[in-house]
Formats: sequence, C-alpha cells, structure tokens
Amino acid sequence: MQKQLATLDQHLSQLRPELYTHLNAPLTADAIAALEKTYAITLPEDLKALYQWKNGQRDDCYEAFVNNSSFLPLQEALEVAKEMTGMIGYDFEVENWWNAAWIPIFHNGGGDYICYDMAGVFTGTKGQLVEFWHRDNDRNVIAPDLEGFFQVVNQYYEETPPASFDDFFTLEHFIKGYPRKFHVK
Repeated sequence: MQKQLATLDQHLSQLRPELYTHLNAPLTADAIAALEKTYAITLPEDLKALYQWKNGQRDDCYEAFVNNSSFLPLQEALEVAKEMTGMIGYDFEVENWWNAAWIPIFHNGGGDYICYDMAGVFTGTKGQLVEFWHRDNDRNVIAPDLEGFFQVVNQYYEETPPASFDDFFTLEHFIKGYPRKFHVK
C-alpha cells in the first residue's frame, strides 16, 4: 500500500498540482486513534495508511479526486457512516441499501459514495470498495482492496496524457474481473 501511495503522491504533485495543494495534511497515528475511540471503531491498517498519507481534500476544493468524486477527510467519513448507519431500518428498509460496515471515503457531492467495506458484503472480501448510489439499487464492487484500486489510479496517470484529464476524472479501466455488479431489492 505504501508503494502505491508514494507513487500516487508523485503523480498528483506533478500532474495535478492544483488538486495536490488542496489535499489536507496527513493524520498522525494518535489522531486516528482518537477518532477510532470517538466513533467506537477499529480501522483496518490500509485505511489508516491512506489517511496517514493525506486526510482527504479541503472542503473548498471541488476537483474530482477519482471517479467524479472528492476525497473525504476521515472525521467527515466516519460522521457520514454513523449518520447513514442510523438510517438503517428507518429510511433504509432494503437490506444493504446501506451497510454498517461501510465507510465512505469518496463522494460526488450528491449523496453518492465510494465506500470501504469492512465486512465484505456481497463477496466476502473485506476491504473491497463498494459504490453506494442514494437513488439507485446498484451496489457495484469496483475493487477488491485499496491497494488494487490505487494501482489502477496510478496506471491511469502513467497511461493518460495530462491533456486528456477532464473535470470528471473517471477511471475507464478497472482491475480484471471488476466492477462486480450487485443490486439490492
């Protein structure tokens, strides 16, 4: 994971400096531990590593980090997860419309998220990334883990000319076998 994050850091600083300068400073291990205590959660090591690299992007930055989505700071991600989990059984009556094991790490500003799945809902693969669409029942698993996801992001930077970057910044290629498509009903 560290290698992928170091490569990503290099790509962003060189190819997207306007976004890079709007990324928040990394969280310390103590800051992460304090958030874990506040939200009564134990975060996996790869998710901690992500936030020890950068703590999301500033809220005044509207540039897409990936897949037309911004990178959420950890405290905001945990707050959204808590709020969404509190809606299970009330606003969310369909099983896995939202799951308590999901932590949103990217958002499009319209109520949709790319979530880190701590339980492996649908596939049994803990740490996979799941798309949550607030209006649609698609729950696609777009990567088996964070490291694989950032490997694809880095590959995008290596293969795509900067002139081809656009405002939506969406990956066109994923890990072989992904996305895996699921629907909740």
